[in-house]
Amino acid sequence: MGFVVQGISKPPLLGKGAVSSASGDETDAVVILEKIPFQEENITELLKKHTALHLQMSNDIYSTYRLLLPPELNEIKTTVVYPATEKHLQKYLCRAVYLIRETGEDYKNVTLPFIESQSFSIQWVYNILEKKAEADRIIYENPDPINGFVLIPDFKWNQKQLDDLYLIAICHRRGIKSLRDLTDEHLPLLRNISQEGGEAIQKRFGLMKTQLRVYFHYQPSYYHLHVHFTALSYDAPGCSVERAHLLSDVMYNLELDSQYYQKCPLAFAVRADEPLLKEFQEAGKA
Repeated sequence: MGFVVQGISKPPLLGKGAVSSASGDETDAVVILEKIPFQEENITELLKKHTALHLQMSNDIYSTYRLLLPPELNEIKTTVVYPATEKHLQKYLCRAVYLIRETGEDYKNVTLPFIESQSFSIQWVYNILEKKAEADRIIYENPDPINGFVLIPDFKWNQKQLDDLYLIAICHRRGIKSLRDLTDEHLPLLRNISQEGGEAIQKRFGLMKTQLRVYFHYQPSYYHLHVHFTALSYDAPGCSVERAHLLSDVMYNLELDSQYYQKCPLAFAVRADEPLLKEFQEAGKA
C-alpha cells in the first residue's frame, strides 16, 4: 500500500540525517507500507501473545476473528521516496488502468519514440554495476561485460524469510532497454542469468530452480535489461499474465526466431495518467 504525502519539510519516518530538498522548502514524499509475511516459527508465539481476539462471524465449523498483535509481531516494511518527483507521485496515485496490445510496428512507431523522448534516469543502476552503491548487497556476479550480470535483492524483500524471496539480475551490457531489444545474440546472456542466477540462489538460500519464478516485465519499470527472481509461492507485484514473461519462454521463442520480440504483439497495462497511453490514443491504437 502506497501513500503520497504532500507539502512536508521532512517525513517523520526519516528522523535525523534525512535527505531534504536543496531549497529547504516543503516538498512531497511517497511512503510505501508493506506487511511482512509471517514467519512459520513465530506462529505459535503469535497465537499465544495476541492482545485481543474479537469474533466477527461464526457459521458451523467456520469462524473469523479480528486479531490484534503485539508490536514485535506486527512489523511493517516502510519505504520512503523523498524528495519525490512528479513522476514518483503519479506512479503511486490511484488511477484507472487500461490494457494496451502493442504490435511490433506499434513499438517502432509509438513506444520507442516515446521512450527516446523521455529523460528516464537509470544512474542508480549504473551505480550498482560500477560498485558505487549497494556493493555489499550483491549476492552473485558474473563480471563479463557482454554476457555477465549482478544478482541483488530487490528492495521489496527484507531477506528475513524465503516466503517472499525477490532478487533482480541486472545485466552489465548497456543499451538493451527491454524484451523488445532481445535477439538470439543475447541467448548466452540469458542462459547465464538462468543457470548461474538459479545456482546462486540455491546455494545461498536453499531454494531449487523449480521453486523460482524467473521473468521479465513488459513494460519494465526502468529501461535497462533486468530479470526478476521470486519465490514461486509468492504472489509478487507484477507477476500477472499481462506483464510477466518467463525467462524460459523468452529463450525458447528466441531459439525459434531471432526476431520474435521485434514482431510479436505484447500486452501491457497503463494507467489513465500515463503519457504513453495518450500516445497510443493519439495514434488511434487505444
